Amino acid sequence: MPLSSSPSPATLRRRRLLTGAAAVAVALTGAVVPASALTYVTDARGIQWQVHDAAPPGLDTGSIRLASGSPIQGFGGIFVRVDGLDPADEPRLNGELARGFGLTQTGDLSFDTTQSVDLGGVLVTRDLDLDSAGTAARFVDSFTNTTDAPLTVQVSFGGSLGYGTGTNQSLVRATSSGDTTVDSSDAWAVMATTVANSRPVGVVLGAPGTLTGTGNQQRDPFETPLSTTGHEASFYGFVNELTIEPGTSSSLARFVHVGTQGAERLPAAEQSLAALSAAPDLAGLTIAQVCTLENWDVTALPGYDAAACDAVTTVNPPAAPGAPAPFTSVDYDVVGKTIEQLQADMTAGVVTSEQITQAYLDRIAVYDGGPQGFHSYLHVADDAVEQARAADAARAAGTSGELLGIPIALKDLYDTYDMPTTGGTRALEGFQPAQDAFQVAKLREAGAVVIGKANLSEFANSGGQSESGWMQTWNALYPSKTSFGSSGGSAVAVATSLATAAMGTQTGVSLYAPTTGASLTTFRGTDGMASGHGVIPLTWYQDYAGPIARTVTDLAYLLNATTGTDAGDPLTVEADARRPADWTTSLDAEALEGAVVGYIPTSFTSSYADDGTGESARERLDELVAAGATVVEMTAPPVVPGAPGGSRGMEGWARYIELHDNFPFVDGNAILASDKVLPYNRRNLGTTQRLTPEQVTAWDTYRKTYKTEIGAWMDAAGVDAVVYPGFLSDMYNNDAAASQLTSDRASGVLTSNVGLPTVVVPVGTNPHGYTTSLQLVGRAWDDAQVLGLGYALEQQTQAQQHTTFAPPLTYVRSFSDVAPDNQFFAEISWLAQRGISTGWDEGDGTYTFRPLAPIARDAMAAFLYRLVAPEGYTAPATSPFSDVNVGDQFYTEIAWLAESGVSTGWANGDGTFAFRPLEPIARDAMAAFLYRLADEPAHESPATSPFTDVTPQDQFYAEITWLAETGVATGWKGNDGTAIYQPLSSVARDAMAAFLSRFDELDR
Repeated sequence: MPLSSSPSPATLRRRRLLTGAAAVAVALTGAVVPASALTYVTDARGIQWQVHDAAPPGLDTGSIRLASGSPIQGFGGIFVRVDGLDPADEPRLNGELARGFGLTQTGDLSFDTTQSVDLGGVLVTRDLDLDSAGTAARFVDSFTNTTDAPLTVQVSFGGSLGYGTGTNQSLVRATSSGDTTVDSSDAWAVMATTVANSRPVGVVLGAPGTLTGTGNQQRDPFETPLSTTGHEASFYGFVNELTIEPGTSSSLARFVHVGTQGAERLPAAEQSLAALSAAPDLAGLTIAQVCTLENWDVTALPGYDAAACDAVTTVNPPAAPGAPAPFTSVDYDVVGKTIEQLQADMTAGVVTSEQITQAYLDRIAVYDGGPQGFHSYLHVADDAVEQARAADAARAAGTSGELLGIPIALKDLYDTYDMPTTGGTRALEGFQPAQDAFQVAKLREAGAVVIGKANLSEFANSGGQSESGWMQTWNALYPSKTSFGSSGGSAVAVATSLATAAMGTQTGVSLYAPTTGASLTTFRGTDGMASGHGVIPLTWYQDYAGPIARTVTDLAYLLNATTGTDAGDPLTVEADARRPADWTTSLDAEALEGAVVGYIPTSFTSSYADDGTGESARERLDELVAAGATVVEMTAPPVVPGAPGGSRGMEGWARYIELHDNFPFVDGNAILASDKVLPYNRRNLGTTQRLTPEQVTAWDTYRKTYKTEIGAWMDAAGVDAVVYPGFLSDMYNNDAAASQLTSDRASGVLTSNVGLPTVVVPVGTNPHGYTTSLQLVGRAWDDAQVLGLGYALEQQTQAQQHTTFAPPLTYVRSFSDVAPDNQFFAEISWLAQRGISTGWDEGDGTYTFRPLAPIARDAMAAFLYRLVAPEGYTAPATSPFSDVNVGDQFYTEIAWLAESGVSTGWANGDGTFAFRPLEPIARDAMAAFLYRLADEPAHESPATSPFTDVTPQDQFYAEITWLAETGVATGWKGNDGTAIYQPLSSVARDAMAAFLSRFDELDR
């Protein structure tokens, strides 16, 4: 077998100096606890720590979600920025919240890295240990420079310790230097709220003088200073700057202490931190971890051994997972395309649905999975391409349609007969309905391609995050932030161009929050405008299944297909009579001209954030005025008292379960009590009943009465719609538990509690650069009018923001005989992308590469010529070789090879030379070609050959050993552990691709 597998494109960009990396061992006692979900650890004092490890939902940051009784809300994560890299090596998530460590619980109180995070050749690992006595959590982060140049690495450690300016705010109460300002002179700091039963949180930073500075951990801590007052004063980032030489590691050890409660909590915390600072607990760390510590004076630590440390320069981190090659096989860019644009291009014959679908699949493969992915999909349709081909065939047969051939993602609450429907819970893993949900069937009838099932919060429980039993979705525009919930996967799939549009649901905020967070549009219709039949419920009657798209026009196309009366959903009985025959007829850029739009001043004021978001959203009301509307202030809306009792949740489950003979649980109580449910969503097995018929009637009456009351309130104010902001604060990091640490959404918008039509439109950004929106809410059944108002606002603002974290992929011609799992897929794709190899046109629209075929010498000349791309070269009029004619296919390339000294050919004995163009090139000759092409760099051949079948006396020994030393060739490992090169074997085309791609990286 080969000595090394095909490296990822990121790995290919630099010459690795470290090999044989192994996982760091941490010697700790205690039984291993199997990871089942967001790991809960209880220390000796009874404090429960919720650790974001690799267990579901797999945030894998190593940060602490919560520590009971403390203000911790996502604390202990690290932002890492690597400076000094070549632009080609710039990691996509440079400067963001690091994740993907494969953190695994190895003991009751220990979590170890199982895979590195690769940031441009800096391998990042972290280990977390909780003191068995409950003193503190120890974080050890190591950074290993595997490049050939020194690099500067900035690391910000911290997170959120509360919010607002009242009793939930944590300020610095003490530092080691005696003041309440954290600076480089401090070894530790204590932060606390003013509430006596709230545990203070202390951080041991290291030796005085090692801290570089402080920053705002919620808002680029390397550029934004830590506030000392206001809402943002609780967002601590403690920054260290490291200069790491090639082939070496630097480590940082920090301790987080959660103190006691009561009147003496602050003095007790100070005492504990001072003691820990004076004698840091480094038990169980490897020698390498200790010796590479940069924020402690290791020479002053007990047991310091200078000789041992002199022998250690690296922690030998585990390998980072390989990244998919950033290529697409489709020469058509789907990034940012709308339904309208794609449909126009398909109609014009510019592109096919098959190509569009494949382009999305290529992007999903690159950007969605793995530690650095957005995690927007739970399942990708196996037959997506087949669906697209069927759409293309229908188009060729004369069929047309707004959604024909358009790839749509579905929130994994929608039943699909051909894919699992999980509701985001492992309790339903493998459950596959027998038929589509009503709206899914309508999408298929319209010719849409159902490309996959999008991630969501388990059971659609959360509006703050989209954390299923498998993974948690990250924000498309700000990839350290939450995507919001529960339709986060749907919104992120669209915003990152992994689907053209998507379907989501909303019970409270679950359409508008993810949409605002992704700078998209959405529409929530009047109760009953769209069917919920076949959609897993959260709250019967209040749930609404609706679309997410880039534009209001695209929303109209989706609404044309999905709204209307469904005999299986009694709530939709009026839908056909109430909906327009064609929603696009509502799209009038002048719709706001003469309209009166009301607003409630308090809706634009946050109850705790002071970052200007609400004020900036209120300023966007000027856009309504600019579009011709009159904006008027309104009083607070009426509240209809006397909401009926009973469990609408159990009613929803009962109605859904009745649709499925194969549903694995008897009722909603049973599924919510499953041990496969995330622990913070799991309930004890209950006996809650579904609604009685009388309660069903009462709820129907209540919702309709509420709509009537709101209609009368709007009539009295003389308004056509009421406007609300999307968010009232910045967006926050993805690792907290409290909704306040996702964003402030408490505007009081009427949409869900009343069941009113609402359109959400991006209107720009807040003062800190986060996308924001306005929501226009209308009277019951004024759906078409509301959509038209949203269209007019969209045309006025044109304010959609676009992600920079999922750029277009490089087009590379695909080869039908080279699968993505091919050992050298990345290198062959690179070869095609560079135009070095075009393969063979098979005449049926496909191309082959013939990876196992040997390379002839004339083709090798062509490959090397294209690799170097010499400018202005003119081949001589007389051939340098007797067996190569001036008119031969690769004459120019062969002549250049001879003129550059790469190949001299064979002497014929009569003063001429032969090139033997059709002979396969042998592996030893390949080594010679590449060595000469590199201008014969200085190289001292080893006395002992690295390969058992190559001796120092062989003709090309120097060239072959140079090839091995540089990593261009690795050879094969024999059964006895020795390596062979096979110098006289022919070079296969796939191996040639590997040789050339590695060779090309030597000078980078």
